[in-house]
Amino acid sequence: MTIRHLKIFLTVYECNRMSAAAQKLYVSQPTVSQAVAELEKYYGVRLFERMSQKLYITEAGKKLLPYARHILDSFEKMELEMKDAGEHAILRIGCSVSVGTCMINRILDEAEAKMPELKIYVTVDNSSAIEKKLLSNEVDIGIVEGVIEDRDLELTPLWEDELVVVCGKKYPLSGRKELDIYNLDGENLISRESGSIERNQLELLFEEKNIHFNRCFTCTNTEAIKNAVICGRGIAMLPKRMVQKEYKSGEIVILPLRETPVKRMIHLVKHKDKFVFEGMRQVMEICKATPDSYV
Repeated sequence: MTIRHLKIFLTVYECNRMSAAAQKLYVSQPTVSQAVAELEKYYGVRLFERMSQKLYITEAGKKLLPYARHILDSFEKMELEMKDAGEHAILRIGCSVSVGTCMINRILDEAEAKMPELKIYVTVDNSSAIEKKLLSNEVDIGIVEGVIEDRDLELTPLWEDELVVVCGKKYPLSGRKELDIYNLDGENLISRESGSIERNQLELLFEEKNIHFNRCFTCTNTEAIKNAVICGRGIAMLPKRMVQKEYKSGEIVILPLRETPVKRMIHLVKHKDKFVFEGMRQVMEICKATPDSYV
């Protein structure tokens, strides 16, 4: 039994003749007769009595009638809702903090100009949280830096990002023309929360060099970290993009370390089984085509 069978059954009842139902549905009369016969065979009852070339609905047919109307009405509403959803699609983007702070708005501007009908919702969190949201289908795509571990997630490289060690202009290290990493031993450290790529990479680098810090300030908010740095509370490692404004104004100093800068790749991430609808595909193409200098 299918929606088609119910639609033919209801049309036959409304038209009271097989031929009239066939004309209304733009099918042949044998097609209508066969559908009614299949429905009767499926339930093991007669739905219509055929007498003197007229149709009379049976008691069994009367029982089916309200259900058929309800099912067809629900089906039509579902069709309208789903077609409307296709025309007004929703895209959920998950961004790591640095991407959400420095990069996402220019991508959103281009996407909104090209697809004003597409509703885009953005979640900004640390990279490990975005990874979990991708796996639980809470976001459709992610734009994050650093390492993504789960093999069910597909990564496309987008842009390279650099982490720099910074301090405030009044901090004792701010006037040094050159530093090596061991000069940072024992300094006050202002860091991101657990799960942040910045914190993980910073700790890995310093642990390898056996350098220890006084972790005096831990925060989930990058602006709060920058403000603490500006106030001279310690050093921090932040994406270079994220401190450009404060660096140019002289509020923040990028410490000149001799060691090779810590660089990481920003990736576009999606689940390997995720269905890519048209709006999602176009936003992904915008990300891939956006030059590094633009973001």
